[in-house]
Amino acid sequence: MNRPAAPAIAPSRRDVFKAAGAGALVIGFVMMSGRGYAEEAAGGGKALVPTLGDAPRPNAFVRIAPDNTVTVIVKHLDMGQGVTTGLPTIVAEELDADWSQMRAEFAPADAQLYNNTDFGPIQGTGGSTSVHNSWTQLRKAGAAARAMLIAAAVDEWKVPATEVVVTKGVLTHKSGKSATFGDLAAKAAQQPVPIEVRLKDAKDFTLIGTAVHRIDHVVKTDGSAKFALDIRRPNMLTAVLQRPTRFGGTLKSVDDKAARAIKGVVDVVIVPQGVAVLAENTWAARQGRDALKIEWDDSKAEMRSTADMLADYKTLAATPGSVAVKAGDADQALKTSGKVIQAEFVFPYLAHAPMEPLNCTIEQAADGSYDFYAGSQFPTIEQAVAAATLGVTADKVRIHTVWGGGSFGRRATPSGDYFAEAAAIMKKAGGKRPVHLVWTREDDIKGGRYRPMFYHAVEASLDANGGIAAWKHRLVGQSFMRGTAFEPVMFKEGVDATAVEGVADMPYSIPNRLVDWHDAPSAISTLWWRSVGHSHTAQAVEVMMDDLAHAAGKNPVDFRVALLKDHPRHVAVLKLAAEKAGFGQAMPAGQGQGVAVHESFNTYVAMVADVTVNGADVKVNRIVIAVDCGIAINPDVIKAQMEGGAGYGLGAALRNQITFDKGIVDQANFDTYEPLRISDMPVIEVHIMPSTEAPTGVGEPGVPPVAPAVSNAIFAATGKRLRSLPFDFDRLKGA
Repeated sequence: MNRPAAPAIAPSRRDVFKAAGAGALVIGFVMMSGRGYAEEAAGGGKALVPTLGDAPRPNAFVRIAPDNTVTVIVKHLDMGQGVTTGLPTIVAEELDADWSQMRAEFAPADAQLYNNTDFGPIQGTGGSTSVHNSWTQLRKAGAAARAMLIAAAVDEWKVPATEVVVTKGVLTHKSGKSATFGDLAAKAAQQPVPIEVRLKDAKDFTLIGTAVHRIDHVVKTDGSAKFALDIRRPNMLTAVLQRPTRFGGTLKSVDDKAARAIKGVVDVVIVPQGVAVLAENTWAARQGRDALKIEWDDSKAEMRSTADMLADYKTLAATPGSVAVKAGDADQALKTSGKVIQAEFVFPYLAHAPMEPLNCTIEQAADGSYDFYAGSQFPTIEQAVAAATLGVTADKVRIHTVWGGGSFGRRATPSGDYFAEAAAIMKKAGGKRPVHLVWTREDDIKGGRYRPMFYHAVEASLDANGGIAAWKHRLVGQSFMRGTAFEPVMFKEGVDATAVEGVADMPYSIPNRLVDWHDAPSAISTLWWRSVGHSHTAQAVEVMMDDLAHAAGKNPVDFRVALLKDHPRHVAVLKLAAEKAGFGQAMPAGQGQGVAVHESFNTYVAMVADVTVNGADVKVNRIVIAVDCGIAINPDVIKAQMEGGAGYGLGAALRNQITFDKGIVDQANFDTYEPLRISDMPVIEVHIMPSTEAPTGVGEPGVPPVAPAVSNAIFAATGKRLRSLPFDFDRLKGA
C-alpha cells in the first residue's frame, strides 16, 4: 500500500520527549545492521538516538534482520493469551509486512523502555491491558520502521517517496526496482528518526481483523517452546521449599539429619519463607523435604475453619462498612417502595491452579550479577525484590522471560514472592551453583495465594413501574492490596476498588444505591484471580437482576435493556447474544436458558447459557457469547480467550473451592481441587461485535458472566435459585 512517508527529521533528545508526550513510547525500532536506537519518554525517562558505531540494541520494539525477519520485542508475558501473536500483528499491519516474516521475543526487564502505560512506571502484564496499552505505541513503531525503509529506498533508487509502494514485506517502484526489508535494513538504520508518522485508516487493514496463525503454534506443538520448567543450566541444583503448614506460621525448629542423608541431597538451608532442600534432581529434593522434621510456631497463624470464617463475615455484614458508592437514600427507598428481595451470596477461596506451577532458575555470573529465568509477569517488581534479597542493585539482576504455562494472576504478585524465595535460597547456599526453585502442585494448591473468600448481602426493591427503586449491597472480603505498593492507588476513601468493582460501578439505572465493604484480614495470602473482583460481583449483580425481572414479571433481557439506556455497548452485546441463542424460546421440561451481561476491563460480554437439569445433575449444553472488545485484532484469539474464560469460570461455578479445617487447607492436587473436564465443557459460540473503538483486553472478561448465566438458566429450568458458588446442586433434589 502506498502511504506517503511522514517527514523524517533528526530530533534532539528534548524534541523527542516533547513530541512523544509523557508516558508514551512513540518509536522503538532497531536495525540489525551495526546501528541501533530507541526513543523513549516514559515518565521522565531518557531519549536515545543513534550514533555511528552503535551496537544493535535488543531493547526496542521492532528489529529487522538481513534475513528479512521482523522480530517484535514483546513487553508482556504470554501465558497462553496470545499476545505474542496480537502485538506483532499490530506492528506488521503498519509496517505492511508479510505475516510469514514476523517473529516475537520477550523483552528484558527494563521499565523505562517497556513500562505498561496503563499501570504507570512499571513493566507488567495483567488487567487485560497488553493490547490496550500497546495499541498506539506499536502502531507508531511499525509506521516509523516503514517510513525509514522507504527513506532508504529513496536514497538508493533516487525516486520520490510517494512512488515507493510497500506490500507484504517488499518495497517496489514502477521502474521495476524492488527490495525486501532485509535488503534495506542496513541503509534504513542510517535514516533520521521520524517524529510524526501517518497511521493506517482502519478500512485499509489487511492483517488486523483476520485470523492469522499464532506465532507460537508450531513451537508449542512440537515441544520446542521453552517454559521455565524446561530451563537447564550447567551444574544446576533443584530446590524445593517446605513452607509453614498454616498461613502465618513461622519456623520454630528443624532437624535435617535424615534429609541430608538422602542420596542426591546437597544442602538444607533456612530462609525467611521456610526450609529449602537443594539436590541434584527434583526427586531427591522432594524426598529430602519429606524427611525433614519441623516444628512450626502457629501463634500468629490462621487457625479458623471455613465455617468459622463465614460466621465472622456474617457478623461483620450486620454492621455498616466503608462506603464505596452512595446515591439517593437506599434505606428509605427500601422501606417505602414495592416488593423487596433479599439475598446472600457466598464465594470461597479459589486457587489459580495454572498448569505450570511456579518455578524459576537463578544463576550467579562471574561479576557477581545474577540471571533469572522465569515466566516473569511483573519484571519490575521481581527485579527489585530479587536485587534487595541478594543485596545488589537492580541493574545486577537480569530477567530472561520465557513462556508461562498459565497464570490467571498467580505469577503477578506485589511481593515477587517466588523470586524472593529463589534469591534467598541462592544467597544462603553460597551462589556456587545455579538453583532451580520448583513448586509442586501440592505447594501451589495448599500454599499459594488465593482469590479471597467473599460474602455478599443484597437488598433490592421494585418501583411502581417495574423498575428498580433501591439497591443496597454489602460485601465482606479480604483485601490483598492493603500493605502493598498498590494500596495508595487502589484504595479510594478507605475502600479497595478491586473488592467492589462490578458493583460500585454497575451500569444499571438505579436512583437509590448504597454499596459498602468490610475488610476481613487474615494471615491467608490472597491475590487477584482471573477477572479479580468481577469474578464474584457479576454473579451477585446478575442473579439479583434476574430475581428482580422475575418479580416484575418481565423478560430478563427486556428488563435489563430498559435499565441500560445510557450504556449502548452493554445493550448491543446483550441483544446480540439473546438473538443468536434464541433467548425466550419455549424449552422442554427440565431445560432452561439464562442470560448475563457484564463489563470488565473495558470489554463488554453477554452470555446465554442453555442447561438441562435432572434432579441434582446439571449439564451445561451450550453457551452463546457476544463480545465487544473494540477493534478485533485477531478473531481467532478472541474466540479462544472467550472459550477459555468461560471454561475457567464454569469450573469455579461447578465445583472449585479452597476450604480450611483449623487453618489447614483441605485440598492438595487436582483430585481434590478438580479442574473442569472435557465432558463438562459445553458447546460455545462466540460472536464478535464490529467496532471502531480502540482494542481492549479479552484474557479476563470471559469469566464473570458465565456463572450467573448458568445460575439463571438453572432457575429457568427448576424455579430454584443457586446463588452461592460453587453451586450446591443438592438443593435441586426434588425440583
